[in-house]
Amino acid sequence: MTQDLRAAAPKPPVAKRVPHQITQHGETRTDPYFWLRDRDNPDIITYLKAENTYTEAVMADTQALQKQLYDEMLGHIQQTDSTAPVPQDGFLYYSRTIEGQQYSVHCRRPNTPDGAEQVLLDLNEIAKGQPYLRLGNFAVSPDQRQLAYALDTSGDEVYIARVKDLTTGRVLPDEIPNTYYGLEWTNDGKHLVYITLDAAKRPYQAWRHTLGSSGPDELLYEERDERFHLSVEKSRSRRFLFLKLFSHSTSEVHYFDAADAQAKPILFAARKQDVEYDLEHQGDRFFIRTTEGGRNYRVLTTPIDKPAREHWTEYLPHRESVMVEGVDAFARYIVIHERENGLPRLQVRPNEGQPYVIPMPEPVYTLAPTFNLEYDTDEFRYDYTSLVTPKSTFSYNMAKREARLVKQQPVPHYQPAQFETRRIFATSHDGVQVPISLVMKKGLKLDGRNPTLLYGYGSYGITTDPNFSSERLCLLDRGWVFAIAHIRGGADLGKPWHDAGKMKKKRNTFEDFIAAAKHLIAEKYTASDRLAIMGGSAGGLLMGAVINMRPDLFHAVIAKVPFVDVLNTATDPSLPLTVIEYDEWGNSNYKDYWEYIKSYSPYDNIERQTYPHMFVTAGLNDPRVSYWEPAKWVAKLRTLKKGDNLLLLRTNMDAGHGGASGRYERLKEIAIDYAFLLKVVGQTSTSARDVHIAPEANAR
Repeated sequence: MTQDLRAAAPKPPVAKRVPHQITQHGETRTDPYFWLRDRDNPDIITYLKAENTYTEAVMADTQALQKQLYDEMLGHIQQTDSTAPVPQDGFLYYSRTIEGQQYSVHCRRPNTPDGAEQVLLDLNEIAKGQPYLRLGNFAVSPDQRQLAYALDTSGDEVYIARVKDLTTGRVLPDEIPNTYYGLEWTNDGKHLVYITLDAAKRPYQAWRHTLGSSGPDELLYEERDERFHLSVEKSRSRRFLFLKLFSHSTSEVHYFDAADAQAKPILFAARKQDVEYDLEHQGDRFFIRTTEGGRNYRVLTTPIDKPAREHWTEYLPHRESVMVEGVDAFARYIVIHERENGLPRLQVRPNEGQPYVIPMPEPVYTLAPTFNLEYDTDEFRYDYTSLVTPKSTFSYNMAKREARLVKQQPVPHYQPAQFETRRIFATSHDGVQVPISLVMKKGLKLDGRNPTLLYGYGSYGITTDPNFSSERLCLLDRGWVFAIAHIRGGADLGKPWHDAGKMKKKRNTFEDFIAAAKHLIAEKYTASDRLAIMGGSAGGLLMGAVINMRPDLFHAVIAKVPFVDVLNTATDPSLPLTVIEYDEWGNSNYKDYWEYIKSYSPYDNIERQTYPHMFVTAGLNDPRVSYWEPAKWVAKLRTLKKGDNLLLLRTNMDAGHGGASGRYERLKEIAIDYAFLLKVVGQTSTSARDVHIAPEANAR
């Protein structure tokens, strides 16, 4: 079906082998590519650039196709647009994009019919001369006169925080380096609470900065247990600041008065191993969402002046089939974010009156609360989308029980009626039913001829919900099926679904994905020679594991910044995320966990066999999955894989985990990914309109 895809390409670069012995738990193994970790070695940059040059050479025959895909994706985007305006203290806050400009412009205007726009932060101006720019924090002071914001200019997710006077437009001398996500004002508008990183880039300290002060900032809290990360949040009521500590199994909260610039954090409830909880505030009480008493969480309340456990009372009991994903507190309402049978829902519980669920229009969808900045309000904002419905922001009046569409993502040249979405189930190795969400052209023939892209993640209890992607349309228009495997390791079916795909049950994640692929083939959605798979980060681990286990099942793989050198990373506590992830993968200091991780670590289980076509990406400044993981993986695969299937590595030399920061550059990266898929399935000259539709589908 496909041509000799490497006939005109140069030979791939070959990384030198430098034997490095590693002895752990009485076993010694040799890692010939360990040297790639030494970023100061000039040979590494030379090697990564050589891989990029090779990838460009192999993909040179798709330049016109990449341009076509880019143009198609751009054609589905309204380039000059704005987000749904968010009300806060008499203003409407929003961001807008301008055709031809890479970044957003953050603005506000008075919440009046004739309110004039004020530009708060134009990221395009800030980005001039920078190859990368990411806005990490954006916090307006309580009096709406100052803006605290934080920027990353390398992709390493280490931010510098600054303050802008919104009345004069002047950026103040205050500059705070080494900050992370989370930046909050005290209520007097004179102090900032922020988080800093340790040597392993773990957020571990909370500080209070006095605006305009040249003296040292005040350390509020330091977390010494390396399994825990620290964050700061302000209650919607603005009465409290919360310092939240969390590992992958345990959490703890400290709180203090946001109006008291001298306040010290108070421990709410001491951490208990394998118990997670968080706090919300309403009136004279705290709401506690906790796994104590049930893995899917229950909700309790306690008086603010009596926070001890003996005063906790149950507000919403634990339910085996329903997971409580979050709690939003307003002056007169509590909104519970729930998930049942893989579908999210919003339960509104008025302080006075009966609870009810906000209805949704489609059987399969994605739903999430969005910016709800005001406390004393009847309005609740949420975003709704599905595989066929563009992102839609609704404002729901909780008193009148009425939804109002505030903004729907405009998608030019898109007709939803041409597409259909389904949810089917695959039977995994142990009999468990694994949901699969699908989207395709309506009336597509199911005869095993359709190219299909199967996506998976399955880690950290992160749900992979079916949402809309305008970029994906260029595949769907070419007759592709797009599928999401809702595999164990995520929390798509509740907290137990996560538990069943972590630690010594991690292999369930891989088996579920393989089962999903086999089911798509058995039901004739596709065939193994037309099935591509994609995953990133921990989803890249998934890619590496399943192609080691069943390389014959897949035709092509896109592995984005893949976490594939798992055993080496899991045994190096100096790296970001290693220690905190002991509760996700297992503590490799114990031999039984070490052996289990070793049994599936993609880098350590490469065999001399034929692998699918592969396109692998990396970010040189990536703090989550170090660039050397995909680089080492590709280098080792080159020496062991059989056959002539493509193996490409593309490293973004100016970015980190998320790839390019500019919106047009991001589209170019997607265009390369999709061009690779079309190349290896032989669709490089296929028109977007030439799809495999049953004749009856065109009938009226």
